[in-house]
Amino acid sequence: MAVANNVPVDLYEVNWGEATIPEQVDEVLSTGKYDLITVTHNETSTGVMNPISEIGKVVKRYPEVVFCVDAVSSAAGVKIEVDDWGIDICITSTQKALALPPGLAICTFSQKAYEAAREVKYRGFYLDLVRLYEYIQKKDYQYPSTPSLSHMFALNYQLDKIFEEGLENRFARHEEMAKYVRAWAKKYFELFPKEEYASNTLTNIKNTTGISVADLNKRLAMRGYMISNGYGKLKEQAFRIAHMGEMTLPQIKELLVNIEDILGL
Repeated sequence: MAVANNVPVDLYEVNWGEATIPEQVDEVLSTGKYDLITVTHNETSTGVMNPISEIGKVVKRYPEVVFCVDAVSSAAGVKIEVDDWGIDICITSTQKALALPPGLAICTFSQKAYEAAREVKYRGFYLDLVRLYEYIQKKDYQYPSTPSLSHMFALNYQLDKIFEEGLENRFARHEEMAKYVRAWAKKYFELFPKEEYASNTLTNIKNTTGISVADLNKRLAMRGYMISNGYGKLKEQAFRIAHMGEMTLPQIKELLVNIEDILGL
């Protein structure tokens, strides 16, 4: 996206299943080349949750750098303390742990990010955060263009449900489901990522027994269930089980029982 918008950018990658660690970020930022860094918090392709709280401590040592986090598949499923962790821009969307239809992007941004964005000459139009922020401040939170009101009403309803459950309870529910699926995965297969960096909203399981994931999914569909095959080069080499949003531990247990029955585990 940065390249498509004529923004000079460098891509730093790790091996699939490994996390981006603070030391790597420090090494990159110590070059003095960058004014912004982006990190994916929770990677659904690999099941890795990067340690953004620890990465934030590193970024704080570089006050000229804006810290931007992709929290698409983690926000509302795990705790993200944007202020304490020094996250300047935190972006998510509605279709993952918020358990809503896709179509609405949500973000927070700091005063530091706002001031930095004001120095950028070409910021686009509909996604210009400076324009959006300044407009809603003047117009009592009215948008400058027509937003997706249906999503906003749905989000308002869902937020009521989330706060009724309680944030800490919601985070604990996601962690409980994740631990259960990880224990199950280690019993019958293996975890794809290192467990210390395993996601609390999705588990990626290494297909150590050579099952046909596609066939398993077909048979699960006949029972009203679905899992995800491995993404890209991990197709049939791994499979993914999501445990986010409104899912509960009894539902997860029911899914795993059906997998065991189909596979004869």
